[in-house]
Amino acid sequence: MPGSIPQAADASLADALLTLRKRRWVLIVAFVLGAAFGLYRAFFQPRIFEAYGRIQVRTGSADQYKLTSPVGLGQDTMTQMMTETAILQSDTLLLTVAKDLDLCNNPAFLGRKTAPEPRRDLNDPQVRQGTLLVLSSNLKIAMQPRTNILRLSYSSLDGKLSAEIVNTVISEYIQRSYETRFASTQRVSKWLSKQLEDLKADVEASQEKMINLQRRLGILGFDPTHNQISTSLDDLAKASGQAKLARIIAESRYRMLSGMEPDAIEGSIDAGPGLPPSGLNALRTQLSTARSTYAEQEATLGPNHPQAKSTKAQIDELARQVAAEQNRLLLQSKENYLIAQANEEKTNAALDAQKADAYKLRDDLVEYTLRQREFESNRTLYEGLLQRLRTAGIQAGLESLEIDIVDQAVPPASPMLRPKSTLVLTTLAVAMILGVLIAFLLDTLDTGIRSVTELEAITEMPSLAVIPRLRKPAGAAVPDTSPLPVISQPKSQFTESFRALRTALLLSTAGREPKLLMFTSAAPGEGKTTTSINLAAILAQRGARVLLIDADLRRPAVHVRLGLEGRLGLSTYLSGSSTLEESLQHLDELPSLDILTSGPVPPFPTELVSSTAMRELLRYAGEIYTHVVIDSPPILSVTDGVELGGMVDAVILVLRHGKSNKHVVRRARDLLVRSNCPLKGIVLNAVDLSAPEYESYYGYSGDGYANLDNGWSASFRGKNGRKNRTKGDQA
Repeated sequence: MPGSIPQAADASLADALLTLRKRRWVLIVAFVLGAAFGLYRAFFQPRIFEAYGRIQVRTGSADQYKLTSPVGLGQDTMTQMMTETAILQSDTLLLTVAKDLDLCNNPAFLGRKTAPEPRRDLNDPQVRQGTLLVLSSNLKIAMQPRTNILRLSYSSLDGKLSAEIVNTVISEYIQRSYETRFASTQRVSKWLSKQLEDLKADVEASQEKMINLQRRLGILGFDPTHNQISTSLDDLAKASGQAKLARIIAESRYRMLSGMEPDAIEGSIDAGPGLPPSGLNALRTQLSTARSTYAEQEATLGPNHPQAKSTKAQIDELARQVAAEQNRLLLQSKENYLIAQANEEKTNAALDAQKADAYKLRDDLVEYTLRQREFESNRTLYEGLLQRLRTAGIQAGLESLEIDIVDQAVPPASPMLRPKSTLVLTTLAVAMILGVLIAFLLDTLDTGIRSVTELEAITEMPSLAVIPRLRKPAGAAVPDTSPLPVISQPKSQFTESFRALRTALLLSTAGREPKLLMFTSAAPGEGKTTTSINLAAILAQRGARVLLIDADLRRPAVHVRLGLEGRLGLSTYLSGSSTLEESLQHLDELPSLDILTSGPVPPFPTELVSSTAMRELLRYAGEIYTHVVIDSPPILSVTDGVELGGMVDAVILVLRHGKSNKHVVRRARDLLVRSNCPLKGIVLNAVDLSAPEYESYYGYSGDGYANLDNGWSASFRGKNGRKNRTKGDQA
């Protein structure tokens, strides 16, 4: 595990280098073009004159009257400077400059010696777009570090024009800034005027509501605590207390007098303040004197004496008067108590009613307070906006002072100097970077299979062999056209690759060698027929009995490649039109190789291939022959290959280097696996061994085939197209 990451990094680097080697022609073309263009720029570049000017942009200093929102004042300086830079590069500003200087008809601006005829009009979309493109590409704006200064520069073939464009851009920018800010301030002023009208109406309405509420509540002035209800409530509270006290005093005297002895009433009454005067004491004094006199007269004169009787009558009258006075005093005390009680109840009722009015007043005072606050708020806002509106005119005039010209642009005395070596190296570096990007892009877009590693990663199957592309033998004037290069070129890499394939196939199954070998491909033209024929020949060279069957009943090719007849074959045998002995053909040079061509193309190939006769043929051939090699149709084109795949011992998928599509190959592999076909591996065909990924595949270069035995190919042919064999020969 510790070494996995470095290994992965090494593999990625190796893959990248391999991609660059494969696409080296792209890098070579990029290098040549970059070098040529760099040299052209270095030695034939036009004389470029650059003029520059500088301006200072002061942010947040003009709005000292706080007319605008404070949010704008909080943005940082860098953002403001970037905003001003974008305005300087805007199409609107540049178009104004182009109109002022008539740049679309200026020969120096257009890089011409004379003005264009007829004159161009900036209203033309193409002329306008072209003019803006030239202006924006040559106008450079840079911020000087730690300052609020912007540097504007323009490059052209005319130094005077460069300076004129820079100065015009600056002046138009200042003018546009003034107009924009002035118009913005005026818009704010108009908006404030409208708001002031609405606020004035709100102030008047809230003031009227507050005054009406004052009148209804009886509030004097603006102090809500000074009102009639509050004053009356205080007076009634005091009166209620006094009435209660008077009632208590009257009630206590009445109850006291009701429970006293008659003789004690006079003293209690006299002791009480505020009571009416009473003659009870005088009557009691007279009664006491009369009783004393009567006692003397009774003792001296006797009770029947007239004088004693007169005194006795006087005593009775005085006693009656005393009793009457006592009753009168008691009734007077009771009446005083009842009056005090009624007065207390009346006072309390008035107090309760006043309290209810006070509670209602409290709720009304809350509304009054809200109305008062609303009035104060509207009045404050109105006065503040009125003050800002008065300063709007001054504000509009101060806005233009934010921009100062630090340096006016002057025509440069000499053109810009660019080192030739720097131009060449820069152009070359850009060209090489583009070349590398194009190389990787082409490699990414390439869907063909180019290496064994890529093949095994896509199919998750082993690569049984890599078959090189056929080349012209060393010393030969024309390429070898033999159908069996494994015979005509026995020492070539092509033949060695088939020997490797033979070994891999014979060892692919544990315990026994596979007899029934089927070769198929994902799509037509990938070399399965060539692979089948040459593998059958390699197997027959060992002396083993081999049967080659052309099972592609739709586009047969074995008989064409080997120069055999196609009148009889697999289709006639399966349909019962011929026997196996009649259908077999063979080559004189390989007596152990029998060939069963496809025969005439049948109307229903799939039915023949999937028939019981086909199964019986393969079973019989497996008993008689050491190996049976079957050339089947492409597996994604028709279902014949899938049908045959279930009857054989091993299926080999043949792919063509650089042609087989990765997605198609993956579909073919998945189809074979889902169909339970015994897929043993992949053969990569027509490989260019001179490619970077295969330069060391065999340990030596793939160019030429020295010391090859080419004698066999001259005499190779089929004897009379085919040769019938007897049943005994087959046995």
